[in-house]
Amino acid sequence: MDPLLLAFYGDDFTGSADAMEALTTNGVKTALFLGHPTEGRLKAGLSDHRAVGIAGTSRTMTRSQMDSELPDQLALLNSLEPRLIHYKVCATFDSSPGIGSIGRAADIAFDVIDPSCGVIVQGIPVLGRYIAFGNQFTVYGDQRYRLDRHPVMSKHPITPMDEGDIRVHFARMSQKHVALIDLLHLDESPQSLSDRFDRLIADGNEFVLFDTLSDENLYEIGQLIHKKSRTLKIFAIGSSGFEYAMARFWRANGLTPEPQQFLSVGPTDRLIVISGSAAENTADQIKYALAHSFAGIALKTDQLVDEQAAIEERNRVTKQALARFGENKNLLLYTTMGPDDPIIEKTLEAARQLGIDRGETGKIIARQQGLILRTLLEETGVGRICVAGGDTCSYTLRQLDIHSLELLMPLIPAAPICSAFSDHAGFDGLQVASKGGQIGSPDYFLQVLEGKRR
Repeated sequence: MDPLLLAFYGDDFTGSADAMEALTTNGVKTALFLGHPTEGRLKAGLSDHRAVGIAGTSRTMTRSQMDSELPDQLALLNSLEPRLIHYKVCATFDSSPGIGSIGRAADIAFDVIDPSCGVIVQGIPVLGRYIAFGNQFTVYGDQRYRLDRHPVMSKHPITPMDEGDIRVHFARMSQKHVALIDLLHLDESPQSLSDRFDRLIADGNEFVLFDTLSDENLYEIGQLIHKKSRTLKIFAIGSSGFEYAMARFWRANGLTPEPQQFLSVGPTDRLIVISGSAAENTADQIKYALAHSFAGIALKTDQLVDEQAAIEERNRVTKQALARFGENKNLLLYTTMGPDDPIIEKTLEAARQLGIDRGETGKIIARQQGLILRTLLEETGVGRICVAGGDTCSYTLRQLDIHSLELLMPLIPAAPICSAFSDHAGFDGLQVASKGGQIGSPDYFLQVLEGKRR
C-alpha cells in the first residue's frame, strides 16, 4: 500500500466533491466519505487510494457545534498518517466568527494535529477565484469583483463577506497570525521562496497565505509545500486550489500515475433534480430545465420547516412527482426561484413563529428534501440524481445511507458526477451529481441528464 498523500475534511458536500475531483483528475485516486465514518470503514477503503476525504457540514455550524464535530474527525484523519492534512473550505472563504468559523477550525486543528505550521491556499483560477496581495477576487458573469463587492457573496444571508483581505477576515475568527507570500514573491527562485517561507514561520506566524493568479502559481505553491512537508508537519486551510496545487506537482514529478481517461457516462432514462439553492445562477438553470423536458414542482418550504405540516407536504410532493414521472417526465423539485422569491421570507417568518433559528432553517428543509428524494428513489428506481446547493447537498444526501463516493465523470469544474457506495442495495451504485448554487451554465441539468459535456 502506497503512503497516503493527503487527507481532508470538507466543510460541506459540494466542496468536498470538488476536492475529490481535483485530486482524481490529476491521478490521485481518492475516496470521499460522508458523515462520521468509522476507523475500520475508512481504512478498509484505502487499500488502493492515495487520498481520502470526509464530507462534513461545519460550514453551517456554530462554534460549539464545531467543538463537538471537528476534534474526532481531524483526529481520525491524523491517525491515518497522511503526508498532508487539509481543512477544505468554500471557494469564497465565506464564514463568520459565529457560523462556520474557519478560524475556530484552525484553532481546533492546531490542538488536535499539532502541526509545525499552517498554509492557506485559496485561489482556484479554473473556477475564477483569485488571491492578489492577500485579497480575494471572484468571478460573476464575465466580471471579477473583490469579495466584499461581489454581487452575491457580499450579501450572503448567513455569512456575508464584507472584507476582501483574507488575513483581516481570518483575524476576526482566530488570533493565529497569517503572513503573505504575494505574487512578486512567487517570481523568486525556488530556494529564495523556500527561505522566505522559513523566515515567516520563524518570525512567529502560524500560517502563510499564498497569492494565486494562475495555474503556474499553483504549481509553484505545490512544489514549495511538498518540499517543506518532508521535514514539517503541515496543516492546510483553503479551497480545492490546495488539491490542484499538490496533485499537479505530484503528477508532473512522477509521484502519482497519469490519471485515467474519464469517458462520458452517457444519458440516463430519467433524472431527479433536487434544488435548495436561492442563487440567481441556479434559478437560470431551473428555468432552462423546465423549458427542456423537466417537470417542475415548487416545494412549500414554509410547511417543511414545521415537523407536523412537513408530513403532509412531503406526501403532496411525492404524489405529484410520481404522477409526473408516470408521464415520462424528468423531475425537478426546487425550493426557490432565485434570491427574490417570496417563499424565502414566508419560510423565514414561519420558522420564526416556530422558534427556529435562521441558521437551522436550511438544514431542516434540506433534510426534508432528502426524505422526499429517498421515497422517490425507492418508488422509481432512478439511477442518477442531481442535488443543487452546497448546504442542501450536505444534508439531503445524508438521508440516503450513502457512506462514500468516488469520481465517475468530471462534467464541469466543481460539479462532477460521482458513484455512490451504500450498504442499502437500492442506493449502492447510484450516480450522484452535485453543484453549488453559483456553479454551472444554464444547461447544467441537461448535461447531467445526457451524461456528457456540452
